[in-house]
Amino acid sequence: MTTAASLLRQARTRAGLSQRAIARRAGTAQSVVARIESGQTSPTWETLGRLLDAANVDMSAQLEPRVVVGSHMLDEVPRILAMTPEQNLEEVKNLSEFLHQARRV
Repeated sequence: MTTAASLLRQARTRAGLSQRAIARRAGTAQSVVARIESGQTSPTWETLGRLLDAANVDMSAQLEPRVVVGSHMLDEVPRILAMTPEQNLEEVKNLSEFLHQARRV
C-alpha cells in the first residue's frame, strides 16, 4: 500500500467516513477514493488535499535534501559557490519547472 493510500484510509476511518461520504465531501467519485486506497492510482497533491480536508485533516509537506557521505551532491558545492547571480536565477528557474512537473504524489 502506498503512503498516500494508507494516509487517506487512516484519515477517512478516523473521521468515521465511508468512501462514498468522503468522496461526496471532496467533490469526487467513490471509485477515485477506492483506487487511491487500493494503490491502483496516485492522487495529485490537489486531490489528496481535498480528500484529507474532507476528513478534517490538514496536509503539509516538508522537503529536505539528505546529504550522504561520499555523495555526488558534495561534488556540486564548488560549482554552486562559483555561480553568478544570473546562473543562480537560472538554477532556481530550472528547479521551479522541475517541481511544477513533479506534482503527483
